[in-house]
Amino acid sequence: MAAAFTLLVLFLAAFVAGFILLVLGAINFDISNSDIPPGVNQPVKLRIVHVILISRAVVQGKILENLGICSQVSFVRYMQSRKTRGADPKLFIKDLWFEQVPVRIYQPKAPSANQRRGVLFFHGGGWVFGSLETHDKLCRYMARESDSVVVSVGYRLAPEHKYPAAYEDCLDATVHFMKNTEHYGVDPASVIVCGDSAGGNLAAAVSQTLAGRSDLPRLRAQILIYPGLQALDFNLPSYQQNQGVPLLFRECAAFYVLQYLNGNASNLEEVLEGSHISMDIKLNYMKWVNPDNIPKKFKVRGYKPHVLLDCPTDVYETVRRYCEPNLCPLLAEDAVVQQLPETFILTCEYDVLRDDGLLYKKRLEDNGVQVTWYHLEDGFHGIINPFDNDWLSFSSGKKGLDNIRNFLKSL
Repeated sequence: MAAAFTLLVLFLAAFVAGFILLVLGAINFDISNSDIPPGVNQPVKLRIVHVILISRAVVQGKILENLGICSQVSFVRYMQSRKTRGADPKLFIKDLWFEQVPVRIYQPKAPSANQRRGVLFFHGGGWVFGSLETHDKLCRYMARESDSVVVSVGYRLAPEHKYPAAYEDCLDATVHFMKNTEHYGVDPASVIVCGDSAGGNLAAAVSQTLAGRSDLPRLRAQILIYPGLQALDFNLPSYQQNQGVPLLFRECAAFYVLQYLNGNASNLEEVLEGSHISMDIKLNYMKWVNPDNIPKKFKVRGYKPHVLLDCPTDVYETVRRYCEPNLCPLLAEDAVVQQLPETFILTCEYDVLRDDGLLYKKRLEDNGVQVTWYHLEDGFHGIINPFDNDWLSFSSGKKGLDNIRNFLKSL
């Protein structure tokens, strides 16, 4: 009995020691790699969130991968896939398949005299992470607070499923829904696509594809929440200013795009320095992807013009699809952009993807598209996601979400 008790004490001591080392390792990683500017909303809380994410993804996942138990990516996805909530008193929630794509539908229970609006939601996560579970609370909120039918799309993830798999799944699910809106009490003229981060990229790409379809009703609107919209220039002002700001580092942004495009990050250095695209192509798209198109007030925190570098042929061959609008919606032709529906764009000051949103805003407005823009002056990438966590939510993120809700209700 005494021996068993001793073993238990030793086990608990080892567990506590391991946990402490885990936390200390995550804190050290955060301090060594992140740079949180003074203007960020609730910076201490951001560090805590970042340390939690590092503990789970970088430390725990890497340990399990080194032990041969599972890959780091698999571990993070497993942790994200755990269900956190059951039934909702105000919503009917059901998991279905649209064609070959898993979806989760949120329908308000309250009767409605009129057909409701429908929202196709594409989750973020760099095309590598994210699921129906990670954005479940957000979709519930949108359905309840805007009295809309929300369809969350569980598209295929990279690197197992490379571009254009995620885009094709989102497009297929959207088309299926638009052809069957009567089954869900949705007005076919009031369908909106929406997404955050990589999901914003997918929403923009789907919206562009559907803009020229005559066999479907026109989309009512698109909602792009800190979207990533181009992969030509990772040295725009926002990438330079916010390269070490959690929750999305500059290097990670490029890494995720490469995972989506090629299933690996073998050309990461070339992408970061800008030598992955040939000079003639860069010059062709300079009219749209250009720091000169960013208002001066967004450069006051510092910006150093980047020297244009030419691209080795072998590198370009591996990333040449970077110029396809379905991957980089910012590169779509004017004829397509002119047909896009009313748009809501949310950007954050301390986000590497800020300038993607600003450049797209300008393109839309230059082509006569109505844009509602909301900028979180103290926001950072991913600030909306923990909106309903009592301890880890951010006041600025709640303001951003309120504006999204208000925009939806105005449609």
